[in-house]
Amino acid sequence: MKKHTVIVMEGDQTGQELLEESLRVLDPSVTGVAIEFQRFDLSLENRRNTKNQVVFEAAAAMRETGFGLKAATITPETKGDVGSPNAILREEIDGTVIIRTGRRIPGIQPTAGVYSPISVVRMAVDDAYGAKEWREGDGLDEIAYRTEKITRKTCRGVAEVAFQTAQKMRAKVFGGPKYTVSPVYEGMLKEEMDAAAKRYPQIKYEPQLIDATYALLMTTTGDPLVIPALNRDGDCLSDLVLQMFGTIAGSESILLSFNEDWTPKVVMAEAPHGTAPGLFKKNVANPMAMILAGASLLSYFNDDAASLASRAIYEATLEAIVDGVRTADLHGSAGTTEFTDEVIRRVRTKIEVWSTLG
Repeated sequence: MKKHTVIVMEGDQTGQELLEESLRVLDPSVTGVAIEFQRFDLSLENRRNTKNQVVFEAAAAMRETGFGLKAATITPETKGDVGSPNAILREEIDGTVIIRTGRRIPGIQPTAGVYSPISVVRMAVDDAYGAKEWREGDGLDEIAYRTEKITRKTCRGVAEVAFQTAQKMRAKVFGGPKYTVSPVYEGMLKEEMDAAAKRYPQIKYEPQLIDATYALLMTTTGDPLVIPALNRDGDCLSDLVLQMFGTIAGSESILLSFNEDWTPKVVMAEAPHGTAPGLFKKNVANPMAMILAGASLLSYFNDDAASLASRAIYEATLEAIVDGVRTADLHGSAGTTEFTDEVIRRVRTKIEVWSTLG
């Protein structure tokens, strides 16, 4: 049996607690998949102690193994502190695209009656994040400036992955940047979207300006959608989309870097939410997003056993909710560990049954 090495990036507060729940589900005794976990402590304390060296070491390890699972971490607000580990990780592994998919959670009433999945494919780097900022002048004459950039390579990656994802989901590519106001900057993404549409003529393509995308999302109930977006647009959109389906803790977040043929080179999975300090040590947080992050990572192993385990985890997680095992954010009373225990029980049963059926 082929053994896979996953780089585990430990985090802070509830983020670390939920990571441990995900690792319980991914244990080889549960999934039957041979995985070795190599841990790096990315807690705020250790990032400060190592002056972020541990973050660079984790990124280097991911480049070697190709797979990472990250807990939510604290980003300090003080200027000159260690900052966000996500920015370093994305830069170091050449992360290009982030994919987050909102999907129906059984028994949970979504906003506006939306029932088909919606994936947001956004830039992982550049745009408003990492922009150079400064101010000039005093008082009411003070002016704030920001210099942003995006690259043709990143725009092409977003467009290519958007159409690839739409092909897998049998979805249409929908939305886009405000290219009418910003034809040079945001227009670059629109150019790549249009070019990708020609490479994938079988995929329905419905470009919209970003403001129209937001408005139309609130009335969308039909076709599954894939929305390509700039970095900050996509960050805002994905939070909205996930909450439309009931909770931001209901889906995984995938960071991808690519080979020249746009096949994944490094895959890092995480939850889209933060460290939730108000829920720390209370055993009430929803581990669903972190559990699905682990499941999604398995799907990239290119291994039959891992693919089977990935499917089992997805199904077990959603079936547990159908049968009423839900955390408080999903209007239930199950604790964090109780929910994970139920997922593990169901995964084991599924894999055992499927193995007897060949």
